[in-house]
Amino acid sequence: MMQSYKNILFSCVLACASALSAPAATWVPSLDVTTDKACYAPGQTVTFKAVGTMPANTKIRYRHGLAVVETALLTSNSWTWTPPMVDYQGYMAELFTTAADGTETIVGTIAVDVSSQWTRFPRYGFVADFDNYNNTVDKNANIKTEMAYLNRLHINGVQFQDWQWKHHKPVKFNGDGSLTQWYQDISNRWVGVEYVKNYIAEQHKYGMKSIFYDLCLGAWKDADKEDGVKPEWALMKKDASGSFYQDYHGLPSSWASNIYLQNPGNEGWIRYMKDRCDEVYKSFGFDGFQVDQLGNRGEVFDYSHNKVELDKAYEPFLAAMKTAHPEKTLVMNAVSGFGTYYIVKDNVDFCYNEVWGNGNGYGGAAEQDFANLYDIIKENDKCSNQKRPTVFAAYINYDKAGNVNRPDTKVNTPGVLLADAVMFALGGSHLEIGDHMLTREYFPAAPLQMDDELKQRLVHYYDFLTAYQNLLRGTSLDQSELKAEVSTSASDVAITAWPPKAHTMTTFAKRIEDKDVVHFLNFTNTDDLSWRDVNGTRPAPTLKTNIPVTVKVARPVGKLWVASPDIDGGAVKELSFKQNGSDLSFVLPSVEYWTMAVVEYKNVEDNTEDGVQTNVGIAWSVKDIIHPQKSSDANNSTIYNCYNLAGISVHSSNKGIHVRKGKKVIVESINED
Repeated sequence: MMQSYKNILFSCVLACASALSAPAATWVPSLDVTTDKACYAPGQTVTFKAVGTMPANTKIRYRHGLAVVETALLTSNSWTWTPPMVDYQGYMAELFTTAADGTETIVGTIAVDVSSQWTRFPRYGFVADFDNYNNTVDKNANIKTEMAYLNRLHINGVQFQDWQWKHHKPVKFNGDGSLTQWYQDISNRWVGVEYVKNYIAEQHKYGMKSIFYDLCLGAWKDADKEDGVKPEWALMKKDASGSFYQDYHGLPSSWASNIYLQNPGNEGWIRYMKDRCDEVYKSFGFDGFQVDQLGNRGEVFDYSHNKVELDKAYEPFLAAMKTAHPEKTLVMNAVSGFGTYYIVKDNVDFCYNEVWGNGNGYGGAAEQDFANLYDIIKENDKCSNQKRPTVFAAYINYDKAGNVNRPDTKVNTPGVLLADAVMFALGGSHLEIGDHMLTREYFPAAPLQMDDELKQRLVHYYDFLTAYQNLLRGTSLDQSELKAEVSTSASDVAITAWPPKAHTMTTFAKRIEDKDVVHFLNFTNTDDLSWRDVNGTRPAPTLKTNIPVTVKVARPVGKLWVASPDIDGGAVKELSFKQNGSDLSFVLPSVEYWTMAVVEYKNVEDNTEDGVQTNVGIAWSVKDIIHPQKSSDANNSTIYNCYNLAGISVHSSNKGIHVRKGKKVIVESINED
């Protein structure tokens, strides 16, 4: 967070395409499905449970995108599945029944993430309440309930906010070196060590990582007198008269202290904080450090009155923390983009941006605009050399949450879903979920609550984010921004390309390997182009159905499919289409908030014998022809270091276009030696 302490896509198409009826706007599964973990390492078995009456002859189908990996008949409400031995893959499990006429009905869905490192596809949540000093609630029961919901959302990392004692001394010890079991944080809230540890244990049970929060430059009053913080580490400001004073962030007078700023590049301060991190890791089972800052402080100086380039000063601090604990996750907040380059270029594991609505964003868009979100991702990609995904800390319904005279206490569901739809479609994720939804920068505050509809719809959105992570959040090595040319003959829908325009259907597109991915985002009934929905007034969108669409494509199309978190829990729907040269025409079944259309191009061997086809005026070739070697995994089962486009291990009988070491190749045969 940081600002935990700041301001407290043809007019007519195939008849069978139009037969795809648009489902109701809000889909409710007949079976609630869960998994035993939020994410899995390659080789781990997934355990599923379904709550509800399972219809006779229910089947489950595991997909990676459109490709069906496996289908099985379900005979119990509990079952297991071992995914392919491929790292960094998302899957959608579709539970369905089939009528006598062949019509399928989706009765439940759930995603599966197979990733050895959670930071490749971070889905970040938080916890911020560790109080039960007066024993008024069953806190441990609440911990189990909260983490079960985060697990259902596939949250794979959890940020611990306001867990520490002092910012400069997060762990409190007794005189004998044991942990003080109860202490008060800066706002005088009680923190119980038991509950911090129980949160960590419950998260680890689900395969989540537990990340502790702290500032990189903050200390309490009297830290020099009580805790060994040196005055010469201070970060200084200069007043109008030319006098120097220590920079500080003011907090309410009832709190324990203001926050007095230290120079994060000072070697003494770095050593001091490294030692404090050592204490944290030795005392708790944390898996990483969420570093915070306070944004641009203007002109600042060190203790000797030399100018300090504050953004550059973050780099040595982060380098020291990473060197000390290279096995631990390291993340730092780029508050409104301040210090982005020095933060994300080397040491952190993913990009984290706390965005506000009161400044100028990258690329010319205001910080509060939807358009700025993609500008942030592009800047992060550039500064990290395309290596690190982006997480947004962005507070929905901010003004409503801060209004004591608010007419209701509910988070506005349309505001949340549209913001998440855009963030996810762009390739980011959203820090928003703990025991409540974040609506203010002070994480413990819970002025607005989610209703049951929002909680259920977030399940579908996070299933979608997880199942299609390879299409949504693939690295730039296998994807590129695409200015898709999309048009419609519909009289009630105007389609425009990114950035969003009021009262239109906005498209955002990427080319990923042999696929074009086109996102349809529904802005047709709003002129509010801010992700913030500050007063919680964004209306629910008007469901648009059976939209005739034409998309410009690069070469012959093999398959076309759509999926939406708003329909059938994100299940795949393959569509019929017509192609005339570079024009691909089809009927888009529906768009409520967000529908993703995926154009899969034909393999080269489907069109030509020499690897080049030009019938739509665009030459395309594959030059790499390989004979990959056989290898064995740790269990001595035969696998190959080459995979097909569905992410399944290639055996010697499989030829064609495959992926090896993240690169597309033609496989002619397998060398058995």
